[in-house]
Amino acid sequence: MNRHAILAIYRFEMSRTWRTLLQSIVSPVISTSLYFVVFGAAIGSRMARVDGVSYGAFIVPGLVMLSLLTQSIANASFGIYFPKFVGTIYEILSAPVSALEIVLGYVGAAASKSIILGLIILVTARLFVPFGVAHPVWMLGFLVLTAVTFSLFGFIIGIWADSFEKLNLVPLLVVTPLTFLGGSFYSIGMLPPFWRSVTLFNPVVYLVSGFRWSFFGVSDIGPGVSLGMTVMFLTVCLAIVFWIFKTGYRLKR
Repeated sequence: MNRHAILAIYRFEMSRTWRTLLQSIVSPVISTSLYFVVFGAAIGSRMARVDGVSYGAFIVPGLVMLSLLTQSIANASFGIYFPKFVGTIYEILSAPVSALEIVLGYVGAAASKSIILGLIILVTARLFVPFGVAHPVWMLGFLVLTAVTFSLFGFIIGIWADSFEKLNLVPLLVVTPLTFLGGSFYSIGMLPPFWRSVTLFNPVVYLVSGFRWSFFGVSDIGPGVSLGMTVMFLTVCLAIVFWIFKTGYRLKR
């Protein structure tokens, strides 16, 4: 294992975050804080409790997951797409660095950024609504696992995309709508039976539900099922990444 290569890629990607601190950290935190102000403090104070939890606190895990998913994908996809765009990816591919080391460097940096952002949003949320974490170990586990999984997904998007338009296509048209429809702002138990069944085909429901359980001990879907679905998606992403480097799809041709 070439640890120097992994650290070189990791440090380069992390240094880009500190150079663009306003865009990478400050902007997402401010945007999420506005959700807390509007939905948590203003609307939440006028709504009934959901599953025994105040509405302002109930949406905290969903909003953290919303930011975590979007930022993981954005960080990882841009991180690998830009070297393709400027042509420096060929220097990395020709260097004595394995595919595993490349993935660890780029995905590790993207996941680290998202985890840092998620923790900052959690701290910020306490300024607007009171809440506790019933299972902190599970919370951190879901946070890290989700960040790694969707950073891998973003890595795949970055390799697949051949333009900046395609780079933003999947997050805008697929991931963000699925997140909003994945129980971030409501319990799927509030839906009519038909739509409740349809919602179960949304993978984001399992992520939000499992993450919410780690906070309040209540969820629409059991934490074991949520964990299993996340691990399954992680496995699929790993298999696709393995195939990409094995075939050289959009990397060597």
